[in-house]
Amino acid sequence: MAKQERRVGYGLPVVLAVGLHVGILLLSVLRWPVSEPEETSSAIVQATLVSTETATDQAQRAKEAQARAAESQADERQEQQQAEQEAQQQAEQQRQQAEVQAREQREAEQQALQEARRQAEQEAQRRAEQAEAAENQRQQEAEKQRKAEEARKQAEAEKQRKAEEARKQAEAEKQRKAEEARKQAEAEKQRKAEEARKQAEAEKQRKAEEARKQAEAEKQRKAEEARKQAEAAAKRAAEAARRASEQALASSIAGEEQAIANAKQAAQAANGFKNLVKRAVEQAWNIPPGATNQMRAVVSLELLPTGELVNASIRNSSGNASFDRSVLQAVERAAPFREMRELPAAAQRQFREFNLDFNPEDVRR
Repeated sequence: MAKQERRVGYGLPVVLAVGLHVGILLLSVLRWPVSEPEETSSAIVQATLVSTETATDQAQRAKEAQARAAESQADERQEQQQAEQEAQQQAEQQRQQAEVQAREQREAEQQALQEARRQAEQEAQRRAEQAEAAENQRQQEAEKQRKAEEARKQAEAEKQRKAEEARKQAEAEKQRKAEEARKQAEAEKQRKAEEARKQAEAEKQRKAEEARKQAEAEKQRKAEEARKQAEAAAKRAAEAARRASEQALASSIAGEEQAIANAKQAAQAANGFKNLVKRAVEQAWNIPPGATNQMRAVVSLELLPTGELVNASIRNSSGNASFDRSVLQAVERAAPFREMRELPAAAQRQFREFNLDFNPEDVRR
């Protein structure tokens, strides 16, 4: 900013102008002193002379003397009047001169005041212009600084915005990669778990199939042995006692009928137990809200002869993890199945491991 000029006071010019004005006013009201006319002596010295003149002469001389005295007094009065007139004229001239001087002084004072006022106004205008110019320059400088500050703030804000965007992008990228890594790890974990489950299921099925085949082979072997033993016994019996053939035949027929009846009873008991287990599980099943009638899950159960649950797993998944989990939870809540102890030994062996099929449509009917 431009350096401000040193301020000049107006006190001294104003005081001088006021003093000059007062002086002129005093001169205008004062008058020059008029000299007093000198008094002429009017005293008449009379002397009494002893004369031998007659009274008439004396009277005549007295009249002449009085006339001369009166004339002298008239002259003196005239001179005095003239002196007074001259003094008055001189005083009037002095007064007029004083008035002229006072007027000239007033005019000079007015001119001085006007000049001082004009100079003061010019000085004030100049200072106002300087102040306005300084203010304009200050405002321009302030505007320049404001614009520079705004530009700096905008640049700083833009820099911070870009830095924040870069940080957010980096954070988002980091989170995305972490989420992808988590999903990949979760998928890999699920894949491995599914593979392990499938391997375990396959191994379990393989062992069960082997056990079934072994049991079937053992059953067939025993049946074949029993048949051979029966044939041998029959031959021996036929050969030993032909008379008892009819009785033996009747006994054989009765035994077969009893076996058939026992088999039918065991099948009925097995079907009843399976239906009982399914009803118990369905009663304990809380179907998920999003489950549809097209969803179906097959659960594999392993039980002890006492009906205790050893294991429950999804054999065929519905494709919905929540649905599959609800089925397993229902099986766990419905266990144990004590009715298994009332089944025949053959039926108990049948239900040591079996499957149940679950569908929401069957339960909602």
